[in-house]
Amino acid sequence: MSFCLRASTIVLSLPLVLLSLPLQAASFFAQVASAAPPGVSPLHHQLLQLAPTATPEALRLAAQSLSCADPDAERLAVIDYSLPSTEPRMWVFDLHQHTLLFEELVSHGQGSGDAVAEVFSNIPESHQSSIGLFRTMNSYYGRNGYSLRLDGLEPAVNDLAFERAIVIHGADYVSDDFITQTGRLGRSHGCPAVREDITYPLIDSLKENQYVFAYYPDEEWLATSQFLRCPNDRAHHLAQR
Repeated sequence: MSFCLRASTIVLSLPLVLLSLPLQAASFFAQVASAAPPGVSPLHHQLLQLAPTATPEALRLAAQSLSCADPDAERLAVIDYSLPSTEPRMWVFDLHQHTLLFEELVSHGQGSGDAVAEVFSNIPESHQSSIGLFRTMNSYYGRNGYSLRLDGLEPAVNDLAFERAIVIHGADYVSDDFITQTGRLGRSHGCPAVREDITYPLIDSLKENQYVFAYYPDEEWLATSQFLRCPNDRAHHLAQR
């Protein structure tokens, strides 16, 4: 009798085992598919998966810079100033949760260009945007409402961002309606301004020691940025200052 019970238990359990096999196989193949291909860093691959419409080169350099500065960073925003202001060109990633939090319009400075940004600087009162890697600081309420301070980490490229009051803030000139009326977004004094509707959640997702990477194919910056070469510990030291 006991033999019959054991046999029936085995028979009943077989369907459960068989059902679990496809799930295990699917999980295995999903892991294989998500593995970074040769020559692509895991972080770059992660960004490509989460933001397939973004410029691959912007994501590659963002991954390179962040891996150099803070490999354990939780959040990263990538701004691609090579795209016109009429297109979404800001992506906010939660790297620990493997999620894309925002894909948004973002403005550039009046001194950087019209619909397309072409000129960037670190100069006070230039009203130009800056490129490179930034670390986020605290949020605060200022003349542009709820805002997020940025600490530029690249000497002579963006390290005057705090002095210049280059911050993330909301603006009424960042909207689809404004694009319809003028053919472009409104422009800031150099700040990466975003839609007013998402100002609070976007800033809260990035504040306090997260990172923002602003990309443009500027030849001098590409050739000299410490975060794109990562010589020993120098860039990491700069990021931790």
